[in-house]
Formats: sequence, structure tokens, C-alpha cells
Amino acid sequence: MTASVTDLATRRPARRPLQVLRIDASARTHGSTTRALTDAAIARLQATDPDLEVAVRDLTAGVPLIDEAWVEANFTPAEQRSPAQRDALAASDVLVAELQAADVLVIGLPVYNFGPPAALKAWIDQVARARVTFRYTPDGPVGLLAGKRAYVVAASGGTALGSDIDFATPYLRHVLGFLGITDVSLIGADRQMVDAEAARSGAAAALDQVLPLSA
Repeated sequence: MTASVTDLATRRPARRPLQVLRIDASARTHGSTTRALTDAAIARLQATDPDLEVAVRDLTAGVPLIDEAWVEANFTPAEQRSPAQRDALAASDVLVAELQAADVLVIGLPVYNFGPPAALKAWIDQVARARVTFRYTPDGPVGLLAGKRAYVVAASGGTALGSDIDFATPYLRHVLGFLGITDVSLIGADRQMVDAEAARSGAAAALDQVLPLSA
């Protein structure tokens, strides 16, 4: 069942503002369609709940790649980690804490070469951690971040979203679901190199549908 922002607001503890995490991954800081869409989505969320708090994570500012030291630290029980291992996971701990604290995610997803940007993949590698954001059980993996709402705003130059050559949006939806975030809405402006005006008007219509200003 899809939860509205208003529903999420009523579920949170009394007097705690709705927490929104905005994630930008476009290499462009100016003229980016996904950044414009995340701007619009945040503005609509704020119109629904003026008291919400927004944390911004711009992945193009730099996300460490996981390496051997990271993997060894991650597979070491927390109470047994050395100072060096805790340092290896420090950036991941910050990103995970941001994700855990959020009630709503607004994720900008530009499609680069049919898939997500490297910076967004690096972020996923940092936050997808066994026993922290998901766990394995005899019946399969269970996500530990249930109850959150995600808005994915995607843009492409030539890739039709949802087509056989779109490996970005299905991947991100799967990863979010793996972590327990199954309430996901996609707002897309695709094939902009073919018809930019149609792509942007389609994204505006999608925003109207999932985040109506009258909500």
C-alpha cells in the first residue's frame, strides 16, 4: 500500500518534523534535469508539510569506493573492530545514519550509458550493509529500512525509461526494495535528446500525480 506524505507525517513521533533526505547524483550542477526535478519535488513536499526538515547529500562532492579494508571491516563484528577498521567504515556510517533517519527520500537519477551514475552506485555500496540495512534469514534477505517513502526523479537523453535498455530505474527500485523501501514513485523525463519539451511536460504531469500541490 502506498503511503502519502501526510500519512507518514502522522506516523512519526509527536513533535518530530518529517525528515527528508535529498540525494543528487548528476555530474552537472547547472542545467541538470534531475536537480530541477528534485527541487520541484522538495518544494511540493514543503507545501504539504512546511515543518519538514531536508538533509542534502550531493554525491558528486565525493563518495569513497569500497575497498579491501572496507570489506574486512564490514565483515568484522562491530565490537571487535580495530580503530583502523572503524575509520574504514566512518564515511559509510555517516551515509547510513542519514538514510536511517529519513522518513522520505528524494533521489535524482540521471541515466548514464543505460545505468546509474558511478557516484550513485558508490553510495549504494556504502549503505547496503548486512546486519545494518538488511539481514539474511533462512527465508531470504530482509530489508531493515521499511516504512520509508521514496521519490525517484530520473532523466535520460535517449534511453526510454522502463524499456529493455533501461538498467537504471529497475536497478534502483530493486536496491531500495532489498533494503526494505518498497513504497517508491518514479518521476521521469526521458529521451530528452528526442523531444525535450515532451520529456519535461511528462515529468511535470508525473509530479502532479504523485505530489499534488493540493495534498
